[in-house]
Amino acid sequence: MLATYLKSLNENDRSLYNEGEDVIQGLIQSPKTLPPKYFYDDYGSELFEQICELSEYYPTRTEAWILRQYADEIAQITGNCELVELGSGSSTKTLFLLDAYQKIASHCRYIPIDVSHGILKSSVLKLQQKYPNFFVEGLIGTYEQALIKLESTFAASRMIFFLGSSLGNFNPRECDDFLRQITRTLQAGDYFLLGIDLQKPKEILEPAYNDSQGVTAAFNLNILSHLNWRFQGNFDLSLFTHQAIYNENDAQIEMYLHCQKSHEVSLEALDLQVSFAGGESILTEISRKFDLVNMQKQLETHGLKTLKTWTDPNQWFGLILCQA
Repeated sequence: MLATYLKSLNENDRSLYNEGEDVIQGLIQSPKTLPPKYFYDDYGSELFEQICELSEYYPTRTEAWILRQYADEIAQITGNCELVELGSGSSTKTLFLLDAYQKIASHCRYIPIDVSHGILKSSVLKLQQKYPNFFVEGLIGTYEQALIKLESTFAASRMIFFLGSSLGNFNPRECDDFLRQITRTLQAGDYFLLGIDLQKPKEILEPAYNDSQGVTAAFNLNILSHLNWRFQGNFDLSLFTHQAIYNENDAQIEMYLHCQKSHEVSLEALDLQVSFAGGESILTEISRKFDLVNMQKQLETHGLKTLKTWTDPNQWFGLILCQA
């Protein structure tokens, strides 16, 4: 039965990891970088779910508060439509939206998309039990694959939503490319719901990415474990330490792995040898923090007109509902 509801976008297509070309390019340059998509093997996805429960990590609970308060209003504005979620994870916060759409429609189609097979399989099974009148079809793949391969909808309209402030992981050029893809995928009248983390003092931001329990550190280091098994590597995780800092000039969190001593690493499947110097760092993720008004202007340049925005009382996080 699961085969009916879980589909890979990667069959006969190795573009999910570009066969490691992005890893090669990131590790041969200076300073070194790694694409954050490699955080999300099954274990990395489990660790991220744990991060979302941490007291220091405000984004998840803050966005959840907004959705709890305003999901019914979002559903009323869009009416019944096909729901497509990019980077769905466990779909925990999405329950507020699904509950709201269940109130206005007896049937609905929900398409969660994630690179992690394990967490997607688990969430699809749970959701199909919780919402027996909904058609839930999980798609395994990246955002790019999903937006290219997403089939036409038979519903009157579609809403693509991108929650959890993941847009912040894109640099400005990548952000523009992503929004262009969104616009190309949507038909006139379709909707786009975007979650963004708003700018705030570093005293709030830095603890959220350097938690006292070390879960974020484990999540960051797991990117090396993922490369080890995927590309036959020999990264020694004990030679790297985690740090996240807030770059106030660029309004972004920067997450690093710092090398503790000089050594060599090989990734046999990529035919790659990499030299690390003591004190050298790998940038594994950025998390940009946005201005709500400026983001609406940027969306407008891509043909996405803001219908309404919602924030929490502290104005730490924002939701923007747009229409193509």
